[in-house]
Amino acid sequence: MREDYLPFGKPNFSDKEIEAVARVMKSGWVGMGSETIAFEQDLVAYVNAPYVVSVNSCTSALFLSLLVSGVQAGDEVICPSLTWCSTANAALYLGAKPVFCDVDADTLCVTPESILSKLTPRTKAVVAVHFGGLAIDVKALRAALPDQVVIIEDAAHAIGARYPDGSPVGSSGNLTCFSFYANKNISTGEGGAIALFDLAKASRLQSLRQHALPLDAWKRFTHPKSLLLSNQLAELGYKMNYTDLQAAIGRVQLSRIGEFEKIRLALAQRYVERLESFKPAIKFQAECVHLHHARHLFTIQLPVSEMRFDRAEVLLALRAKNIGASIHYAPLHLMPLYGDNAESVSLPVTENLAKCIITLPIGASMSISDVDYVVDGLLAVIH
Repeated sequence: MREDYLPFGKPNFSDKEIEAVARVMKSGWVGMGSETIAFEQDLVAYVNAPYVVSVNSCTSALFLSLLVSGVQAGDEVICPSLTWCSTANAALYLGAKPVFCDVDADTLCVTPESILSKLTPRTKAVVAVHFGGLAIDVKALRAALPDQVVIIEDAAHAIGARYPDGSPVGSSGNLTCFSFYANKNISTGEGGAIALFDLAKASRLQSLRQHALPLDAWKRFTHPKSLLLSNQLAELGYKMNYTDLQAAIGRVQLSRIGEFEKIRLALAQRYVERLESFKPAIKFQAECVHLHHARHLFTIQLPVSEMRFDRAEVLLALRAKNIGASIHYAPLHLMPLYGDNAESVSLPVTENLAKCIITLPIGASMSISDVDYVVDGLLAVIH
């Protein structure tokens, strides 16, 4: 058995990231400044959107995106139940109601049909999750929805992913929210960003992330006359800005994303090669080895009805082998926070998936031998 723990997602940092952080520290300015602006411009070029606004987390990105889209108390926001709680909580922060929809059993993503089934006159927005790094067809979703319903893309898993038409996630024209959390495809420890096409919304987001001040700290510091404008608060803002320390890491990580993508693809291909002929059948997420998939997660569906152990026992057995398998996710509509939905809401696909899905480790710091160790451990448990 391996002595070190293999997490389900571990960042890949090199000396370049360390040197970038040291450079910013030596500059004497570690808050949001010129490095953050440069990282945003790097992201603009990468995701092919005219504006990118960085924030302190993808949760903040989702919240601010709903806010500038006009979501308020009493509105409904449709989102999948099979997602991390941030997707739904962003609506709750504004007094809106998250309305949970089902997902497709093959893609693990929402469909136009699953969202339309939850549409009401109170629906203000839809938060579409690109689960695991598989981008949904947002053009088809847009065509299916009334024009007044806003689409927000939760792309926390999907930096580097591409839509079915081949264009990069972030280039759709919707407000698209990315995550740079510790285990994401590019990591800055914490952080997020919003890609968008609307200049007015971008300007408002830039203000809201810094207490709704007309000028951020960097501009106040670098423009002596800015003191005359720094006390003109017009609305309630938030402390959700990014920092140059994080941006320095992010710029290097983004420059290496092609390297990371090749590693993730090779790992996913090895998983499929080793597991696709196993009987009883293990089911993979659709397109998990397609070039359009970002492969943030490698989620499989176990044949639980034909196994000698249940899913929880499999997970614990893998953990005992120092394999950081995990579950993405427990259904939100069954959680007490969101009200008594267990009896009133039926999401059969999500509820069935919740009994059999498991996430195997994948990340740019892993090797093919790591995959083989995971597979050998998994097969020993479920065979």
